Amino acid sequence: MNAQLLIIIALFAAALAYLGRRVWLTFAAKGQAGCAKGCGGACGAALDVEALQRTIEARTAAR
Repeated sequence: MNAQLLIIIALFAAALAYLGRRVWLTFAAKGQAGCAKGCGGACGAALDVEALQRTIEARTAAR
């Protein structure tokens, strides 16, 4: 085998490993708490509307 063929095989194997990991993480994240997007964020957390309103008012008053 020449060096070029070994490099191509190594790159192909790395690409397969990367794609396999992405697929695995996509399906493994479904069992965790949170939303179905799998981002790990707090999608289901309660939204504090009053705190947001105070922040908006404070920023507009500072201008």
